[in-house]
Amino acid sequence: MSRSGLIAAAAASLAGVVLLTGLGIWQLKRLAWKEALIAQVEARAHAAPVDAPPPSAWAQLKPENYEYRHVRISGVYDYTHQELIFRGLETPRGSYGGVGYFVATPLWLASGESVIVNRGFVPDTMKAEADKGPRGEVTVTGLMRASERRNLFTPADDPAKGVFYTQDAEALARAMGLAAHAPFVIEADAGRDPLPEGGETRLSFPNNHLSYAFTWFGLAIALAGVFGTFAWGQVRANEADKVMTPQSGS
Repeated sequence: MSRSGLIAAAAASLAGVVLLTGLGIWQLKRLAWKEALIAQVEARAHAAPVDAPPPSAWAQLKPENYEYRHVRISGVYDYTHQELIFRGLETPRGSYGGVGYFVATPLWLASGESVIVNRGFVPDTMKAEADKGPRGEVTVTGLMRASERRNLFTPADDPAKGVFYTQDAEALARAMGLAAHAPFVIEADAGRDPLPEGGETRLSFPNNHLSYAFTWFGLAIALAGVFGTFAWGQVRANEADKVMTPQSGS
């Protein structure tokens, strides 16, 4: 290889090493962010419940400031307007899992507004249990949750059949005919009644950023090693060619 070709290969390899190293550093930053997020969620979820934000504060709420906050709120359940959210519960905390539904029920506050409460999980074979629950005023404790985001693989909700695939406060409120409603959902703690099965909020999050960082750093080292071996081979080959090439005039 000519000298210019070797320089071009060196430049390309250096750019690759810089890019891969940058990706590794980015993953380390993501690791720090994820660990802080997990610590925050654990602290909020396991803290003693506090009063839920009043309706006067709902417009100013931001999900990052309340997500997974442990709260309590009092009101009256409206079982005539509840909706079901399809879910496969693979690792239940309670006795029931598998294919079923989360039961979303509006809770009417004394002030006239409503909050959607995810009362818990019912298996598909026990769907009738979704209509059971306490009557009259109740005090609910649970975790505040922002609306779930949809992705390309999320099926379309079917309000006509009363089946949803995301826990979206706005979409659920429209189907329930709620006017003044909270922009969040409260996922209820486990209660005395077996069904719906509360306390099923998932608090474990994938955290593979360290292994991803090692992968990027490893690729950077491997690329540097491959180029170093290649360049050394080219240098030795060029030196051998010089030795074997007859000098003019000899």
